[in-house]
Amino acid sequence: MRSKRFCAILWLVIVLISFTTSAQSDVSKWLTKADKTVLFTKQKMSLKFVGAQNNNPTIIVNEKESFQSIDGFGYALTGGSAQHIIKMSPKARTALLKELFATDGNNIGVSYIRLTIGASDLNEKVFSYNDLAEGETDLEQKRFELGPDRIDVIPVMKEILAINPNIKIMGSPWSPPLWMKTSYDARGGMLRPEFYAAYAKYFVRYIQDMGKEGIHIDAVTIQNEPLHPGNNPSLLMTAPDQAIFIKNNLGPAFQKAGINTKIIIYDHNADRPDYPITILNDPDARKYIDGSAFHLYGGKIEALTDVHNAHPDKSIYFTEQMVIEDPNESRINIVSPIKRLIIGATRNWSRNVLEWNLAADPENKPFTDRGGCPMCQGAVTIDKDKVTRNLAYYSVAHASKFVRPGSQRIASNEPQGLPNVAFKTHDGKKVLIVANSREKAQTFNISFMGKLVSDTIGSDDVATYIW
Repeated sequence: MRSKRFCAILWLVIVLISFTTSAQSDVSKWLTKADKTVLFTKQKMSLKFVGAQNNNPTIIVNEKESFQSIDGFGYALTGGSAQHIIKMSPKARTALLKELFATDGNNIGVSYIRLTIGASDLNEKVFSYNDLAEGETDLEQKRFELGPDRIDVIPVMKEILAINPNIKIMGSPWSPPLWMKTSYDARGGMLRPEFYAAYAKYFVRYIQDMGKEGIHIDAVTIQNEPLHPGNNPSLLMTAPDQAIFIKNNLGPAFQKAGINTKIIIYDHNADRPDYPITILNDPDARKYIDGSAFHLYGGKIEALTDVHNAHPDKSIYFTEQMVIEDPNESRINIVSPIKRLIIGATRNWSRNVLEWNLAADPENKPFTDRGGCPMCQGAVTIDKDKVTRNLAYYSVAHASKFVRPGSQRIASNEPQGLPNVAFKTHDGKKVLIVANSREKAQTFNISFMGKLVSDTIGSDDVATYIW
């Protein structure tokens, strides 16, 4: 009797081990095809790791070599984006926000949002939170008021936080109040030194007042595109001026107010890595700084690694890139933003990837006059309650749903024509994002812990693998 019982237990253990091993070897796949026949869809057939060898190109994933932690993937929630979302019917708005920010089912799990501090070029009109007549001043920010954001940005953010309370939120200004500038104009000009302290208090009030609304600002950048004064609104801020403002005003103001919001510098193109490096070389400024932020309208994504190598103790962020497509085209150029941004930025130490921007209408409105962006397409196009999903939606989805905050990038090689990036999630799952940049379909292997899984994806297709 004892022998039979022992055999039964042994058989059960063997079955459980076999089941566990089999489950661990199953690889799920989410695919987007360039011909639009498949758009971010989970494939029905799972793949399995086996021991067999072959001559196909092989992506070797090595979880023993790890790099930066990931904060999230997402978009800018501009005032214009919020304007369209808040005007949807409650039912349609709830459905859209759940699809964007929840992680279950087919929802895409956006985990990072960038807000504009005041207006950006994707608002109907320019405003700050302390608009005064020319010649007036308010050094103590007694007239500070979030006003315009209370109509759309704040209520939309509250609905997002109800879906995902842990979403990371960054704030970025396009311009200080006009009375603080060398010219009383939303475009260009510089921050007058006598108003540095007042502007630091402006940041403090923004963080405090948003906090009172239940919106925690995790990080701020000092100035959106500080070397592009032609936008509306905009500001020219040189690296030496940004360093002075941080070390003498903003850093101490945050410290005095007990604010732990991260201070992030630069927030502009990858063609000027010298800008953040110069500021970080200043010990009095760098002690207040968490890291540097980049866009990719100029320069090479590898410049992010140059900044990391110069100051490896400081974080790297990717905060903006416009990703657009012609909705009438028969193909979707999904491989481009995946290769340049999702793969490119994270392989060069970025903790996040944010695309520009979340939503617009069919005419890409609103945008400001005299320097707004008439070609800035949203990740979704909103026409009353009708929602169209665009290139930025699908490119972010391939990462945001699976690479949750706290995941770590792990090592993977890059066979020719197969750019990729790999991550290990907090619960031990592995995520591999692969783009086929070749002109024909490619069969390849994924190697993990000595075993292989083989798959084929078409030219310009993108797949995310999870196991």
